[in-house]
Amino acid sequence: MADYIIATSSTSDLPRTWLDAHKIPFIPYTYTVGDKLFEDDCREESRDAVYAGMRKGDRLKTSMINEFVYYDFFKSLLETGRDVIFLDMSQKMSVSFVNANKAAQQIREEFPERKLYVMDTLCISGGLGLLVEQMVERMEAGQSFDQVIAWGEENKLKIAHRFTVDDLNYLKAGGRVSNASALVGSMLNIKPVLYVPDGGTLDVAKKVRGRKAAIQTILDGVLGDLSRIDPTGLKIHILQADCRGDAEILRDAIKAAYPQVGEITITGLGVVIGAHCGPGLLTIFYLCNGRTPL
Repeated sequence: MADYIIATSSTSDLPRTWLDAHKIPFIPYTYTVGDKLFEDDCREESRDAVYAGMRKGDRLKTSMINEFVYYDFFKSLLETGRDVIFLDMSQKMSVSFVNANKAAQQIREEFPERKLYVMDTLCISGGLGLLVEQMVERMEAGQSFDQVIAWGEENKLKIAHRFTVDDLNYLKAGGRVSNASALVGSMLNIKPVLYVPDGGTLDVAKKVRGRKAAIQTILDGVLGDLSRIDPTGLKIHILQADCRGDAEILRDAIKAAYPQVGEITITGLGVVIGAHCGPGLLTIFYLCNGRTPL
């Protein structure tokens, strides 16, 4: 057993089966459907139920994690007598990162003999999950606390994040597009292709007409990235919000172009990101030479 713990949040969008198998503690974000409060438990069946409900008209609201919840979480980890590396989504995407750091500072004063490292991952969703997965792999291989942190800091900006959404009204509700843009975009069947740049925000790379063109644009970006590296054995994660058929099309096209890549997984997108982007969100994450919009 390592003398430290890697922990994360539910917004890493890793499957609960993986988190449990590797004994990775996670702090859950919460969301409400109507007047009912739920914890994001990272289970595939929970994600499927949420998107099925959204297709029928459910509207979700998500909440940041406050300082006191982080405090209790960190305390429970440090009380095991081990040091902790904690990975949450980019601070540009949530005030929760600020709250985590406030709690961490208080905990460090109470546990001066322990180390608690809170990384600004500059990643979101499955990109964060991929970073967690890669760092856990190195921890399990016997690398030290400092070695694993050094790898994460050196490689976090090499994780590509590519997205497309199917319904602009979810981005409008979150303030990411204007009412007029959402209306015109919906009328013209405009689909934005998004990515996460080095700053850890969620930006528009391109706007195209139609879902097929959006998926092709994502594919072109992936193939361009893979052409600049040796993709042999590369792990690729595709996350989908009730659009598995599109995810399989993307997976098969990548495999056809680069049969030497490693496993390409398809799993359900986590609830928090999905609540803001809606059913039909299709995302892909992998390690490459660096983040590019297209």
